[in-house]
Amino acid sequence: MGRALERFDARVRELISASAEAPLALSNLAARDQVGAAPIHITRHLPLGGARVTELARRAGTTKQSMSTLVRECEAWGLVTRAPDPHDARARRIVFTAAGLDWLAAYKVAVTQAESEFQAAVGEAVTTVVKLGLEAYGSGG
Repeated sequence: MGRALERFDARVRELISASAEAPLALSNLAARDQVGAAPIHITRHLPLGGARVTELARRAGTTKQSMSTLVRECEAWGLVTRAPDPHDARARRIVFTAAGLDWLAAYKVAVTQAESEFQAAVGEAVTTVVKLGLEAYGSGG
């Protein structure tokens, strides 16, 4: 399963590298296979309204320290920024920047295409079983 996810993520990065919607610097990095896990993890788990690092870590099933590292990488690329939390003046929320929203749009298009390619390769029935299995596994069921 790990190899399949790596292949899927590699295909998504490849598609993003050719995307006109992705920020140019990131699409260039993706084209040279220099975009790692950080933007992918953040993109998968950061809601549009933002989230605290602890919430991101929980959603991703990782530690706060690991997620903080990923957030710093994404901040350096200009994908996310830290904003005040409207519910707690002491806390900061991680939110997408304008470039981050462009990345998110390109990511969604790339994932949709990669999913279509997966379905074309293995068929609709297998795709349905895989999706159902992953949903059950992800929910702890």
